[in-house]
Amino acid sequence: MLWIYLLTRISLWITAHGARWLFPRGSDVRDAGPVLAPFQQWDANHYLHIARDGYFPADAGPWMDGWDNREAFFPGFPLLLRAVHVIVPSWTAAGLLISFVAGAVAVLTLSRIARAYVPEDTDGRRTALFFLLSPCAVFLAVGYTEALFLAFALPAWLAAQRHRWALACTLTALATTVRVSGLFLAAAIAVLFVLSVRARRDWRGVAWLTLPALPPLAYSWYLHAHTGDWMAWKHAQERGWYRDFHTPWEAWTNTWNAAFDGVHTTGYAAMFQAELAAMVVGLALVALLARHRRWPEAVYVALSLWALGTSYWYVSIPRATLLWWPLWMGLAAVSLRRPWFRTVYLCVAAPVSALVALAFLTGRWAG
Repeated sequence: MLWIYLLTRISLWITAHGARWLFPRGSDVRDAGPVLAPFQQWDANHYLHIARDGYFPADAGPWMDGWDNREAFFPGFPLLLRAVHVIVPSWTAAGLLISFVAGAVAVLTLSRIARAYVPEDTDGRRTALFFLLSPCAVFLAVGYTEALFLAFALPAWLAAQRHRWALACTLTALATTVRVSGLFLAAAIAVLFVLSVRARRDWRGVAWLTLPALPPLAYSWYLHAHTGDWMAWKHAQERGWYRDFHTPWEAWTNTWNAAFDGVHTTGYAAMFQAELAAMVVGLALVALLARHRRWPEAVYVALSLWALGTSYWYVSIPRATLLWWPLWMGLAAVSLRRPWFRTVYLCVAAPVSALVALAFLTGRWAG
């Protein structure tokens, strides 16, 4: 399993090297720049600034013009980044190391979960392959939160399936330090707990279900102490990323207009088109999970779609597909029953994954 993971990491490094030399910023560039520069883009810079300077350096904050709204990002990844930086001098290398180790944990755990969901995928290799070649797989390898979140969330789900509620909720609490998506996972585990109680009449472990709420509450308290706003992280998202509430149909219309009405450059329009496609995939996934009575997984994906699909327009839904592990197991199951599907998936996903990686590594918006 790890050899597939290592090979896909090598392929991303090859892409990053090519991006640095073939697509430099500027038409008359003679120096390709630092080796790690392609990986330090967009949100990776926010995490670096938080890890290095804190959330409110020199009394700066949302009351100032030009504020970067860094409080929108949960503290789990920046805290770990700061700790690893003690050993690894380069901030970028420290972030890459976190994602490299966390990604390995996530892939190994995903393969173990897949064995229960997809018996035909005896070693979980097919699921891991589909996951690692998914369109937004580049975000598992850079200094972003997806790999770290999955390194907590997938073992939490595996523990919950085995009714080890204390371990499941502890790992979920760690996931909520990384992303608000941890609360969606907590809701799914609560549904799984209720279903298990109906079957086994065993309420032991119910108190553990409250644990995942504590890190977000602690973070909200910290932000309130500095800003006087209990929802400072949410308001920062609204200011910086248009995540104020809109109805689902308004969000769809606004995203459609951004994708096809020529109001944005082609690069941004293409990303909005990808947002629409990812929303359709997510809705289909929820419908299939509900049809097969996979209620906990359906709740998890549905809450993610609701959170991302009720902003002014869609942002980061393609990247969120990495966190929908039922999707990758479902695609693997289809390919095992219909062998032609694997060829189709790889022929479509591989170039899309390369294009998204190239967009990110060259500093273009990629979700």
